[in-house]
Amino acid sequence: MSVPTSLPAALARAVHAGHGGYLDRGADHLLADVEAASCRLATAFLDMGLKPGDRLALIALNQIEWLQVFFAATRIGVVVVAPSVRYRRAELEYMLNDSAVAAVVSLAELDGFSYRELFDEMKPSLPRVERFIYLDDDFRRLLATPADPARLSAVAVGADDLAMVIYTSGTTGRPKGAGLTHGSLLRSAAAQAAHTGMSPADHLKVAMPFNHVGGITCSILAALLSGASCELVPVFKADTVIEMAVRRPPTMLTGVPTMLTLLLMNPGFAGIEAGRVRLVIVGGSNVEPSLLARLHAALPNAAMMNLYGLSETSGAIVMTPENATAEQVLGPIGRPLPGASLRIVGPDGEVAAGEIGELRFMGLGVIPGYVGAAAGDQPFDADGWLRTGDLGYRDGDGLIHLMGRAKEMYIQGGYNVYPAEVENLIARLPGIVTVAGIGVPDPVLGEVGRYYIVSREDGAPTAEAVLDHCRRNLADYKLPRQIVFRRELPLTPAGKVQKSLLREEALNGG
Repeated sequence: MSVPTSLPAALARAVHAGHGGYLDRGADHLLADVEAASCRLATAFLDMGLKPGDRLALIALNQIEWLQVFFAATRIGVVVVAPSVRYRRAELEYMLNDSAVAAVVSLAELDGFSYRELFDEMKPSLPRVERFIYLDDDFRRLLATPADPARLSAVAVGADDLAMVIYTSGTTGRPKGAGLTHGSLLRSAAAQAAHTGMSPADHLKVAMPFNHVGGITCSILAALLSGASCELVPVFKADTVIEMAVRRPPTMLTGVPTMLTLLLMNPGFAGIEAGRVRLVIVGGSNVEPSLLARLHAALPNAAMMNLYGLSETSGAIVMTPENATAEQVLGPIGRPLPGASLRIVGPDGEVAAGEIGELRFMGLGVIPGYVGAAAGDQPFDADGWLRTGDLGYRDGDGLIHLMGRAKEMYIQGGYNVYPAEVENLIARLPGIVTVAGIGVPDPVLGEVGRYYIVSREDGAPTAEAVLDHCRRNLADYKLPRQIVFRRELPLTPAGKVQKSLLREEALNGG
């Protein structure tokens, strides 16, 4: 399958092929309708003075309007800046100014929170923003603008043009604006679609947020290129996803471990037509053993795959091989997708198989760099390889094992400890939902491991049971020194545990 050079070209090809579309809040939207709406909106954007290279912020749920605006903006070379609906004043002020946003398209309100009032208050601190458009009558008037094909066709958009700015989720520090191009998005989406065998027979429930590569690349664009249809989940709630899945069964389930765990824990999950699900993709980290066992039991016909990707790779860049064994799903995250190259680098250069180093990538969906303030802090080494900040090693079969973020490693009594290794072991215990480990200061050992555990109410292990399990399976220097049980842990908008908040809490005596 050849990869289109731009997002408007990809949409046009899918429309020509008669591929599926989107189901949103009970209404069907054919791709032809989305393309027509994007042409009308793009004309309206040109009328208001937006031009190629300008930035437009888009704040909305997973809804058809988000996609209409996205395809409209990228049709005329306008770059979509995509903050989370959960962001508030300080975060939005930083991101909109940092990326030099010229216009904002936003929800008017959500769950009693007024974006209109917020932006009215913020206008003095957003001097570059010339227009605020809300998804109400204001937006509907723009959507009624007659399309001007001649003006639209006069705008040339190519693979190397920026399409989107996604701010990193900020698990370890201030977010950076990753500049994703038309080509980087489409190359990553196409590689994933080919690897997973996606086709017009597939149907997805898209719950990963569109402002994250898990939503826009791994779901929407992979479906667009393969012909799969999608039902849009405004915001992830287990009850909502299950109700949708009962009405129209999916063939693929995609989500971070937290999402999949919550789905399995919901009694309504038993009502899904399990035999229709052919593939489960777990993003963000490799599948925890207990989660894999429960997924296999609940979805006996489904294959399991890990997916590893970053904003800086525009989407998936490593996935579990096809027909992998359970052991190959549990331990490794997979191999680089075709078009991606990998080096694993230690302090003295590239390391041998079995040795831990930093994962570095080149090719496929790797972005050209950061934008805004982070433009001077590019994520590449001297040879042009993307430095991920993630540690891992390659086994004898060429499969990559993820050991966590380099910044998450802590030194306990003089020995390096990688929390991911300990987290994966603890997660094997029955009743465990989520585990997150950090290093905290200690007057004797320098740092010690504190592990936060969320467990099921029906049969949670005790702290001593967790420690006994670790003693039987780990070297003594890796043993957790502190176990903290919680009902929930802070999550990023993409559903990952926000360890920076746990570290901040620990430093403040929590």
